[in-house]
Amino acid sequence: MRETYYAGSYWLARPESAQACAQRAERFFHLLGRCDPAWTRWCETAGSFEEARKRQFVPNTEHFQKLFGTQKKKGDDEFSFHLWTGDSQEETSGVDGACGSADASLPSNCVLRPYKWGPIAERVLTAPVLAEVLRAMALAWEPEWGVVASHQYDDLVSEQVMPAGTSVGWVMYFSRLRGAVPPLPAPARIELVGDKGTLVTLTPEQFTSSTPEHVALAARVHELLDRAGLLRPLQPWPAG
Repeated sequence: MRETYYAGSYWLARPESAQACAQRAERFFHLLGRCDPAWTRWCETAGSFEEARKRQFVPNTEHFQKLFGTQKKKGDDEFSFHLWTGDSQEETSGVDGACGSADASLPSNCVLRPYKWGPIAERVLTAPVLAEVLRAMALAWEPEWGVVASHQYDDLVSEQVMPAGTSVGWVMYFSRLRGAVPPLPAPARIELVGDKGTLVTLTPEQFTSSTPEHVALAARVHELLDRAGLLRPLQPWPAG
């Protein structure tokens, strides 16, 4: 069975204005478009594929502010968006985001659903591209934690993930607020994201839950990161 992937970034209780969230969203989509040309044209959701294709959305600050001003929000301080792209109903990619909330019980987030199959999927479901996606999230949203993982691997390790709320994946991001990433066994790669935090890529090839070597490496890395305190639950964003 072919595995399906997602890239997500998460942070907690960081209140921000609609303008600030719109500016972050614009920067993210600009950086995402540099990861692959398939992520340069976006549409809003609708009742059908054909109807949604007509609802093209330019992901800049002005349009995000208009969107935030008209939507029905879950809370008074949360702004959200749901955008997608794709030339056929069988091959699509989407981004969901929620920003600005002061709620300490529900994380803000930005989650990319990459293409699942087809030529574009073959191009983007690689360690270099997905690491750049997570880097884009880190630079634009400044999350506390981020991960690229397969849904099948998450199911495999769900008992580990649920108590802590954070987990190991193919690619991970840790804000400097969480602490320093310890040395990790090869072939894991560690890269700084400016002064924001650290990216960790477990394997240069596609990580799958059906590859015993990948699962064993992830278990070892999980142990080391957990010992360093990096897999603890999200914390409310520091004030100031």
